[in-house]
Amino acid sequence: MFGTIQQDLRAVFDRDPAARTTLEVFLTYAGFQALLAHRFAHRLWKMRLRLLGRLVSQVARWVTGVEIHPGATIGHGFFIDHGMGVVIGETSEIGDYVTLFQGVTLGGTGKDKGKRHPTLGNHVVVGSGAKVLGNIRIGDSVKIGANSVVLRSVPSNSTVTGIPGRIVKSIGVRVPEEAMDHANIPDPIAERFDAMEQELITLRKKLENAED
Repeated sequence: MFGTIQQDLRAVFDRDPAARTTLEVFLTYAGFQALLAHRFAHRLWKMRLRLLGRLVSQVARWVTGVEIHPGATIGHGFFIDHGMGVVIGETSEIGDYVTLFQGVTLGGTGKDKGKRHPTLGNHVVVGSGAKVLGNIRIGDSVKIGANSVVLRSVPSNSTVTGIPGRIVKSIGVRVPEEAMDHANIPDPIAERFDAMEQELITLRKKLENAED
């Protein structure tokens, strides 16, 4: 466990240029404090001391503003940047060297038992306010844009943005719009705007013809 905490501490210095000293991180970084509490609460959870684990996680939530269920599994080098409002559900699985920004939710989509929260691969970055929901898989080295809502699994080396989340890059190459429509949930708002635009164009042409 000590080795894991060392990697978590190293991740803070690697990914936050504002971090200056180890003491500063321990005393003032809410995300790091929440992660320390989770490491302890998760160990209690695995020892079947479930209530005690939940109590530790709730105290950490009150103190840090970060809610991590003690049942969640988190890998090495995890970093929460400006952690206020982060929520990580019970059956979430997070790989190594993952970064979450403020307001991120790794949540469920219903009342089903069993695995109901996301699985994140290694080196994933989730932007501020993004929601990743349901028993889906986010591949390695995926970037999720701020305020995106991801409801389907995402392959490795992709970039996802929007509501609902759509793949806009795959292995560093922008995905054509046609491919995005086939691979992801349709965006009803964007589709409605397109339809309204076409209606306006049609009406404008009718008016021009009537004036002639």
